Amino acid sequence: KIARSYSLLERALLATRKESDILSEYRVLLSMAQIRTMSLDFAFADSLVNMVNANNLDPQTKVLYNYTKIALLNAQNKFKEAETLCLNAENKALKNSSDGMRTSFYSECAIAETAVGKPDKAKKSLKQVDRYADSESGIYAWTEARMADISNKGNVDSLYKIAEQRSIQSNRPYITATIIYHQALIHEKAGKSDAKELFLRSKNAFELMGLPNNAKRSSR
Repeated sequence: KIARSYSLLERALLATRKESDILSEYRVLLSMAQIRTMSLDFAFADSLVNMVNANNLDPQTKVLYNYTKIALLNAQNKFKEAETLCLNAENKALKNSSDGMRTSFYSECAIAETAVGKPDKAKKSLKQVDRYADSESGIYAWTEARMADISNKGNVDSLYKIAEQRSIQSNRPYITATIIYHQALIHEKAGKSDAKELFLRSKNAFELMGLPNNAKRSSR
């Protein structure tokens, strides 16, 4: 349940404030913003990010801060702003980040760079996703499919199906439901009869995860 995860973060936020641990507080706020982004509550996510003083961060928290902002901008289709943040990222801090953080960061950048018409940069970012991603996570397949969808190049539906299979295998229900939603959009646009079934699948999954905004978006 996403709501339970968010509740745990709220408790963690209180604990960091009691201890006057400002960096830990910022990391919790950014994690909360990521969940709000996932739940399509963009205004709230933005308000949480704005509580973080970007000038008072260590290099690793700055990477987390930039990633959170990029993901939030991408979710709102503000790709140009997201791509600018990718462009200005500090490579040294990224190199010292965890593989998981680098994978997520480059995935979002590949999507933003594709959307603003910079395919060469997007391909380089995708290579970084491939380099750092856990082979079982499915994030490479998801990124590749999203890039194809945005650029309207390649067999998008087949790529989404591969991404869906990988996501199911790696037990990432939020990404799986999101992939099914995007598949539904493609099928709806093509006039395929199974579009409503795909929307329903994603709607049911989002409801079970406690994400009403996402479920409403999938309602047809």
